[in-house]
Amino acid sequence: MDHVDNPDAVQQTPQTNTADGAHLTVTLADGLAPAVVTLTGPDRPGVTAKFFRTLAEHGTQLLDVEQAVFRGNLNLAAYIGYRPTEGTVLQTDLDAVLDGTGMTATVDLSDEIQKSRGRSTHSVIVLGDPVTAEHISTIGRVLADHGANIDRIRGIADYPVTGLDLKITVANPAPGGSAELREALAEVAHGSGVDIAIQRAGLANKTKRLICFDVDSTLIQQEVIELLAAHAGREAEVAAVTDRAMRGEIDFSESLHERVRALAGLDDAVIDEVSRAVQLTPGARTTIRTLKRLGYRTGAVSGGFVQVLEPLARELGLDFYRANTLEIVDGKLTGRVIGQVVDRDVKAESLKEFAWSNGIALNQTVAVGDGANDIAMLSVAGLGIAFIAKPALREVADATVNHPFLDEVLFMLGISREEIDSADLEDGTYRRVPLEPR
Repeated sequence: MDHVDNPDAVQQTPQTNTADGAHLTVTLADGLAPAVVTLTGPDRPGVTAKFFRTLAEHGTQLLDVEQAVFRGNLNLAAYIGYRPTEGTVLQTDLDAVLDGTGMTATVDLSDEIQKSRGRSTHSVIVLGDPVTAEHISTIGRVLADHGANIDRIRGIADYPVTGLDLKITVANPAPGGSAELREALAEVAHGSGVDIAIQRAGLANKTKRLICFDVDSTLIQQEVIELLAAHAGREAEVAAVTDRAMRGEIDFSESLHERVRALAGLDDAVIDEVSRAVQLTPGARTTIRTLKRLGYRTGAVSGGFVQVLEPLARELGLDFYRANTLEIVDGKLTGRVIGQVVDRDVKAESLKEFAWSNGIALNQTVAVGDGANDIAMLSVAGLGIAFIAKPALREVADATVNHPFLDEVLFMLGISREEIDSADLEDGTYRRVPLEPR
């Protein structure tokens, strides 16, 4: 506490508590003792006002307060400083003022009260359709086995998946100290059908400012080159090469040239036809719209083709984009691409360039992709998210999405469905598309 040169100031008695290596200080006015007062019951207008009015009548000092209304039930807790002679009277007065409200108040005067609220070191996002008690039980057991404690849990999504945010404190919060825990949670996610992402808590998790998406099978549902190849009657052949490239079995540049050769002779009008056939991944519009509201720079880098990406980028309002250019001569595709191929290294360099040109540090970036061609880009980003991805990418990603909704990226960034829907309602963009039954 800063020193104040005022002889009339109330004398303060600092009470300290050390947790997780952090020195936390709670300051009580002289002569007051700590207590925790809790209030529970059906929520109704005026109850909180009555609660604090009663505390005020006893001259209590507020040190910490937390209130939540969950499905119509109010839970309110206050950490206070009280005059030791009034502890019993405080309980009696609270009981009297709350009589008939259905609320219950409890005053804990125990000497064992924790003097400070612990600082959570990490956030664990759990997403699934459904999320069951068994899932959380398993995750809780893994956390306990690694010396981690769950501090708080809140719901962050009810559509298109159920999402929970677990604030936890790990035993070793130093960088790299949670590596074994991350691996254990990844195993749970792989075997349980839920998506789990763990990130450090605090400001570092709230400073992301730029996000870059892969396009084919990420921002959109299809592979554009396969749509083009279908017009040449060679879709199956090209799809097989694409799949091998995305698994990392063959060099991407080599595979691109091989697949593009199959397009030779196609009329360039096919490109517009394919552009109209492209379908965005569910949640793509919501995700881009929400991130732009938050001030993110948004973009895409693709191993596909700029002739298809450009109109899509304009439609979504992306700030930047990069892709390969199909060569067209006399209105026909030549079966070649012009210029440098956008392979995995170019994708990573593009992300760096986009960040640098916007004055954004790499640890403030997010990259989302699905295949081996995205490995380098996800590796250099501050947060790399594998979206319905091949094993080669899942192995290096910080987080994995296995449900076909791009909204999950928002939840992994700590943005709740309630916040998304509230903003959409304000500007008239709110809509919920009915989901197919499970």
